Amino acid sequence: MATQTSEQKSAGLDKNNKYDRQLRLWGDHGQSSLETAKVCLVNATATGTEILKNLILPGIGSFTIVDSQKVVGEDVGNNFFLTVDSVGKSRAQVATELLSELNEDVSGDFLEENVDDLLEKNPAFFTSFTTVIATHLPERTLLNLSKVLWEKNVPLLVCRCYGVIGYLRVVVREHTIIESHPDNSHEDLRLDRPFQGLKEYCDSLDLESMNKKDHSHTPWLVLIYKYLQFWQQENGERLPNNYKEKNALKELIKQGVRKNAEGVPEEEENFDEAIKNVNSSLHKTSVPSEVKALFSDPACLDLNIESKNFWVLMRALKEFTENEGNGQLPVRGVIPDMTADSERYIQLQSVYREQAAADATAVAEHVHALLHSIGRELSFVFPQPGTITDDEVKTFCRNSAFLTVVRCRSLEEEYCPETANLEELSRHVVEEEEEGSTEGDETVLYIMLRAADRFFSEYNHYPGAYDNTMEADIPRLKSCMNKLLHDWGFSSTIKDDYVQEMCRFGASELHTVSAFMGGVAAQEVIKILTGQFVPINNTFIYNAQKQNSTTLKL
Repeated sequence: MATQTSEQKSAGLDKNNKYDRQLRLWGDHGQSSLETAKVCLVNATATGTEILKNLILPGIGSFTIVDSQKVVGEDVGNNFFLTVDSVGKSRAQVATELLSELNEDVSGDFLEENVDDLLEKNPAFFTSFTTVIATHLPERTLLNLSKVLWEKNVPLLVCRCYGVIGYLRVVVREHTIIESHPDNSHEDLRLDRPFQGLKEYCDSLDLESMNKKDHSHTPWLVLIYKYLQFWQQENGERLPNNYKEKNALKELIKQGVRKNAEGVPEEEENFDEAIKNVNSSLHKTSVPSEVKALFSDPACLDLNIESKNFWVLMRALKEFTENEGNGQLPVRGVIPDMTADSERYIQLQSVYREQAAADATAVAEHVHALLHSIGRELSFVFPQPGTITDDEVKTFCRNSAFLTVVRCRSLEEEYCPETANLEELSRHVVEEEEEGSTEGDETVLYIMLRAADRFFSEYNHYPGAYDNTMEADIPRLKSCMNKLLHDWGFSSTIKDDYVQEMCRFGASELHTVSAFMGGVAAQEVIKILTGQFVPINNTFIYNAQKQNSTTLKL
């Protein structure tokens, strides 16, 4: 058996210290996904380099910058990763060199080539990356790039800063998430449908015969189980479902507190905890509607040799739920902290963990049968043919109530008037005569960005980019905006204030806006690379002037 050298152990230790805080967020497996990721940045603009900075620091595997531009004075003014000495040099090369200094674990490369030429000669170049980030691309080029990546299901993130406007678009055909880390979720305690191991453990504890110490250190979960049984003797095999019934159960628990010789209730913190947790712990155990929808998804029902592991696991989970699970998902196997002696807390924890392990084993058996049925075990298409590890099954089962699939619309659908999600836009368009109205400001900014892109395609520069064309650009931009609204079938119009502001921006990138958007975009990239947390679906608009933002599903 190979053993680690002292240098290897030291490197591993240093890496754990280096990435300690983020490892607490997404774990070793999330960090491993980051460290094997290959990220491509199209254009080393202020926004683009800010995004890369926030990906290089946590340790992506490698990055490549594609940019045909030379560094100009404007770049030096808003991009911290370009210097005065670099004016006239390759923007891709200079940015790569300076960004690479941030983290020696990350390898950087650059390609000084026009994106349109690269898409024409070698489109497969872009599909070799884990994720592609595009900044400051003309609409036609962006649509061509998006089409190439969409066909291969390579995630694309489009990010731009235009004056005080920040724009982010996530374009991914299908992104499956096992560890979504929900902010609020009920504990999976199964008090409404206790499994056999939980019943046996709780029934083995006799509150009446316990001494004072044991009585005051019995886990509150056991207390609720026992007093729920007393309540059900009067009310039937169901949970308390209203305020009055829950209060009645709380009163039963309160009466269970022991009294001293003077008849004064003892201080028993575990009983107080039980009373406080009645509302949160007594809920119906059921399969969430989102997970039920995934059970009915064609990708789950129609497995084939190319199916993702996620869908094989989902099908196995469905079969478990319909059979061994008796309509329920696998037990999560985690219990909250509570006042208890160590021995009984560990015993109770073991009860849940053992049931979770048994459920995961049952799911794994379904997985193996499914892999065999689709021929994955004999396939040489996959690096590790037909394998789904036990750890993958356990992680899937532990997070089975929070499984999520994000399917974004393509840019092609968004940009085509016949398939665009116009309802999302039309309800936010501000009528010109509504003086002082600010409702839907961020959505109007999206429309103005689209109008500016149309302006660029007609005049080969952005509105207000040159001082000597400012006055002429205002009516031109308004015309482009009205044509866009007409194409969408909107009868509303947008106030002239927005048109004038867009011309005043002149497509400039403000570093403060770029820095903010760089953080937002990098966060979404990390979600996609690690397969953890739920990314935006699909558009994020930031109004730096009013410090407001919104998400749209376009």
